[in-house]
Amino acid sequence: MRKVAVIGAGNVGASAVYYIAKSNIADVVMVDVVEGLPQAKALDFLHASPSVGCRVRIVGTNDYAQIADSDVVVHTAGIARKPGMDRMDLLKTNVNIAKSAAQNIKRYAPNAIVIAVANPLDVIAMAMLRETGFPKERVVGMAGILDSTRFRYFIAERLGVLASDVDAMVLGGHGDTMVPVARYTRVAGFPLSELLGGEEITALSDRTRTGGGEIVNYLKTGSAYYAPAASTAKMVEAIITDEKCVAPASAYLEGEFGYENIFLGVPVVLGKSGVERILELELSADEKSALDNSADHVAQGVKDLDSVS
Repeated sequence: MRKVAVIGAGNVGASAVYYIAKSNIADVVMVDVVEGLPQAKALDFLHASPSVGCRVRIVGTNDYAQIADSDVVVHTAGIARKPGMDRMDLLKTNVNIAKSAAQNIKRYAPNAIVIAVANPLDVIAMAMLRETGFPKERVVGMAGILDSTRFRYFIAERLGVLASDVDAMVLGGHGDTMVPVARYTRVAGFPLSELLGGEEITALSDRTRTGGGEIVNYLKTGSAYYAPAASTAKMVEAIITDEKCVAPASAYLEGEFGYENIFLGVPVVLGKSGVERILELELSADEKSALDNSADHVAQGVKDLDSVS
């Protein structure tokens, strides 16, 4: 049986454990620094296993040694974004948490694929890459799948169709500068532009950019977790099962799309080796300009990371 470790037993981490365990593709270990929290949640999941058909082992622990030999390690640990807080405001605290986790991943799971989930996501992915020293293919950020999922839902809601019939592409940094690309978005094969007008598409794109903030404003003291967890589980499944899934994710770029030394949301092929290929899309001048702006925003976050390193 394959093995997945999830670092962080908060809402995102615990929900990810639930989704991953339900798929029955791997045993799951959940690690958290809070004593009793991962143990309690793991036991609660196990009590539910007869009802949901879960047949894998689920372990909750405060001991990083139990992530040994994990095939995939998901990092969700960090403080949540609060109303009015920019993702980059999270940098200092969450980077230090990520660095500690990365050191333990390097020690106990040196052959794992690492999925960064905590925010600011693209910068945290860079911190994980640097601290683990892993090849760039084995560190990837969960961003584009979540952002594209939100875009798909908003489109389906507007058109009154099944969300599963919508294919969408969202590029760029995970935040307010993300770039929903309507030209590469289809509804049952139909171009989105044939079904909706330009103003409507712009409105849906804008809502996608602020989708996470919309939830934060409702919760006041927390952030989204079901959708991020489900998107994370999708990435885990693609890697564990060697699915060769084409999806947007935050990958380390070395010249692709014209960018260097940053993690940015781009289309990738996910398989057992992690990011097995980056797919470069033809972009219009406006799309490239928007992506440039997003890349600049992430690059500033990397500079901030350098200042706290």
